[in-house]
Amino acid sequence: MDSSSFNEIPIERLCKWVSSGSTPLRSRSDFYDGGVIDWYKTGELKDWYLDPAEERITEKALKETSAKLFPSNTVLMAMYGDGKTITSMGILRAPAATNQACLAMLVDEEVCDQRYFFYALKGRRDLLLKVASGGAQRNLSGKLIKEFLLPAPSLPLQRLIAGILSAYDELIENSQRRIRILETMARALYREWFVHFRFPGHEHLPRVPSPLGEIPQGWEVQPFTEVADVLSGGTPKTSTADFWGGDIPFFTPRDAPSCFYVHDTEKHITELGLAKCASALYAPDTVFITARGTVGKVAMPAIPMAMNQSCYALRGKAGIAQHYLFLLTLQQVDYLKTNTGGATFDTIIVDTFRRMQVVKPPLSLIARFTKQVQPTFEQVNTLQRQIQTLRRTRDLLLPRLLSGQIDVEALPA
Repeated sequence: MDSSSFNEIPIERLCKWVSSGSTPLRSRSDFYDGGVIDWYKTGELKDWYLDPAEERITEKALKETSAKLFPSNTVLMAMYGDGKTITSMGILRAPAATNQACLAMLVDEEVCDQRYFFYALKGRRDLLLKVASGGAQRNLSGKLIKEFLLPAPSLPLQRLIAGILSAYDELIENSQRRIRILETMARALYREWFVHFRFPGHEHLPRVPSPLGEIPQGWEVQPFTEVADVLSGGTPKTSTADFWGGDIPFFTPRDAPSCFYVHDTEKHITELGLAKCASALYAPDTVFITARGTVGKVAMPAIPMAMNQSCYALRGKAGIAQHYLFLLTLQQVDYLKTNTGGATFDTIIVDTFRRMQVVKPPLSLIARFTKQVQPTFEQVNTLQRQIQTLRRTRDLLLPRLLSGQIDVEALPA
């Protein structure tokens, strides 16, 4: 395939229009209460079709403010935000509004395939970031994005490329859906046994009073620190290059996933960096919980990882299995988030864990529960690994497809 057929065309010529959203006044409850219109913020852009928004606005907000209703298939991009936020993208499944940090682009389908446009922009966002302005926080403007060039081959070729790449994302989406179901099942089983006390044989055990209400006879109320060890992390000096860029994943609150397992991290440290900080190399299935900034995110490393000082690592004491401990910690997140000890911002401190009372069942029941729930965790972990592989393959193909290095038309149908 001739790569010269990939003409460079400004985004504004590939779109019917390019526009940003806005934020209705927060002080006007009638703009939000009872709202039915999805209103997206940049943190919800996950580089694929968007789930239902965290917030909704009313028809009145649309009529009385500069908020706009964008049609389905509009492509959104974050124009600013630190870290991973800027240039993150999303596609609307249904008409919705956005805040002013999102740029909305509706593709002209006579010249460009909507899914191809999404992938072409995604494949060039590193170049887009290089021209972003700003100091501590980079910014993109609507004008800059409108003038940004994308490769645009013929429309049939665009559709072929988009079909190849979207097949990977559809497989990823299906796996994510299965993960959500499995995780819901695990949490529901935990609540059934250890919150509602409907475990096998529960009908034969009377309830007895406790500081946390009635519990099954033979169960105990104990401080969380009697159930698990609470361990701290640390960060090597960021100014020492020899400490960074190694093979050891370094978990921080920014790496907290929206699922059970974390498979990789944004930053990595060296063996020397690990030796020069307060963190240990924590084994798989250690429970990580974020304690500062983004508080109360719980995850388990799928591979050995170090951890910074904004998190705690939890290891179950004798007889306390890690999968049980993970679900117990998830169950206690609301307590941890509302009993933080920070003076100027939310912080979970070790005393929070010492003060937190939990119900401890017999170890034999924990072992029985773990045997039943372990296959579910293993399926989740396997699916997340498959997602990693699919993403890597897609991301390797993306630049080669956009540059014409792969002759798509010669591939078998």
